[in-house]
Amino acid sequence: MTHLKVLVIDDERPALDELTFLLGRDPRIGEVRGTDSATEALRVLQAEEVDAVFLDIQMPGLTGLDLAQVLSRFKNPPPVVFVTAHEEHAVAAFELRAVDYVLKPVREERLAEAVRRVVEAGGPAPSGDVQIPVERGGVTRFINRSEITHVEAQGDYARLHTAEGSHLVRTPLSSLAEQWAAAGFVRIHRSVLVALPHVEEVRSEGGRVSVVIGGTELPVSRRHTRELRSVLTRREL
Repeated sequence: MTHLKVLVIDDERPALDELTFLLGRDPRIGEVRGTDSATEALRVLQAEEVDAVFLDIQMPGLTGLDLAQVLSRFKNPPPVVFVTAHEEHAVAAFELRAVDYVLKPVREERLAEAVRRVVEAGGPAPSGDVQIPVERGGVTRFINRSEITHVEAQGDYARLHTAEGSHLVRTPLSSLAEQWAAAGFVRIHRSVLVALPHVEEVRSEGGRVSVVIGGTELPVSRRHTRELRSVLTRREL
C-alpha cells in the first residue's frame, strides 16, 4: 500500500503544520489533509475514506480518544496513530487498537516507523490478536499479545514476558487477568498469569503442579491448580 491518503488532527496549529509537513515528505504518503478540530475531522471521515488518521489526544471538546472510539465503530475503520506529548494514555490507545503511539517532539525517523506500521495494518491481522504498548528507552512501541508467554505482577505494574525479552506496563495483573481471559490467559498463582498456547508441559510431582513455558518451569499454587486443570480439560474436549 503506497501513496496513502492521511488525515492529521491537532488543535495546536504549529504542531499540526509540522506533522503535516513531515508526513508530506514521506514517499509512501500521497495526500495529507490537516484540521485543528476533531469535530471537523469526524465530518471529513464520514464523507470520505482515508488510509490513516494521525491525531493528538488532548484537544478541547471531542478528544483524540473520543474520536478514536467513534472510528472504532466504523465498518472499515482507518488505522489510527496517536501523536501526543503525554505518555499516560498508552494503555487507552492499545484498547482502541491504535497501530502506533508517537511522543512529541516528533522525530522524522520515528514518524517513518509509524507510517510503516500503517502500511502493515493494511494487510490481514492475526485473528483475535491485539497490540500492547510497551516503553523502552523513552520510545513507545507495540507488541502482539499473541507473543506474550506469561505475565508477572510487580506491585501495581505487570511484567510481560516474550521470547525476546520482557516489558513493564502500568497495569495491575488483576486487570490483565480479567481482560485477557477470553484470549487464553489463566492465573496459576496470585502473581503469575500464563498464556495457554505457550504452555509446553504440565508437570505434577508429589502433589505439586507446575507448567513449562519456553523452558522455564513456573509453579502453580494449590489455590489455582483446580482452575488450571478445569481449563485444560475443556480445551482437550
